[in-house]
Amino acid sequence: MRKEILDHIYKITEEEEKIIAGDTAISKELYTSEDEFVVDSAKLLEKGKFIAIRPHTRFAYFPEHRHNYIEMVVMLQGSLTTRIKDGDSITLKTGDILLMNRHARHEIMPCSRDDLAMNIIILPEFFSRSSVSYDRENILRDFIIASLSEKNRYSDFLLYHAEGVIAVENLLENLIWTLTVHPNDMNQVVNGTMDLLLMNLAALSADTLKDMRSKGQNITIAALEYIDHNYKDGSLEELAKKTGYTTAHLSRLLKNNTGNNFKQLLQQRKLQQAAYYLENTTLTTERIIENIGYENSAYFYKKFAAKYGCPPREYRRKHQLS
Repeated sequence: MRKEILDHIYKITEEEEKIIAGDTAISKELYTSEDEFVVDSAKLLEKGKFIAIRPHTRFAYFPEHRHNYIEMVVMLQGSLTTRIKDGDSITLKTGDILLMNRHARHEIMPCSRDDLAMNIIILPEFFSRSSVSYDRENILRDFIIASLSEKNRYSDFLLYHAEGVIAVENLLENLIWTLTVHPNDMNQVVNGTMDLLLMNLAALSADTLKDMRSKGQNITIAALEYIDHNYKDGSLEELAKKTGYTTAHLSRLLKNNTGNNFKQLLQQRKLQQAAYYLENTTLTTERIIENIGYENSAYFYKKFAAKYGCPPREYRRKHQLS
């Protein structure tokens, strides 16, 4: 990892200064507004973005909690110990990468100033956008699909020992550097880098992790791939014909494994494609609405603003590459 990155993370944060001064408890209000300790992505991630980074807070004990997003913990230097509820105590060492889903409840032991870890926040919506085609037979893809479910039917975490894997190290360095230096204007680069990182981790997982995929998860993967390619005019009825399952069975699987029904997933994909067009083309908004299959432009404007926090014109101004 570049020295500039480590030096940046090594700096004492305002939260850490308070801990050193004697206020040893984690400031829960920085992470959640709920009584239950569920770390909220809205507290850490700017609206309209899928990915953000946050250096792990040192010196303090982190009580048991979970996240409403998928977290990737990257150990850059030193070590860090976390205890997964109903699971093992895991000590991360330099180069280790820990992926935790939304169901993982864990506590984190205090660490020293020289123990540097980076938390990467990944919204579930990232995985339903137009993205990398993971190997259907790979445990990482199945873990991601299961992570989108409202019900826990899979291992809570995946652990990779990636020290010395040059491709993974380079991609992590690029990702962290981009989010540190250009946090507001490199969304496309960040998303693409994460895609490549996950592809490389998927290649590792075939040899290092136990396969726990299920038939239902593979059907869900097929459904998401169908939506990815047929967002303009896809239908649940056509998907049922292609897969050989009834619409009722598919609806139940999608709801169980992603927390959303077919219509909601299709709408998410349409909006993600609209955002892509706004960032990367000069198409007018009306042409974009036509291209993604919306017939009611007023409804599109309403849904787009609700998802991204601003109307399409403002989104393009903020995010389009020069």
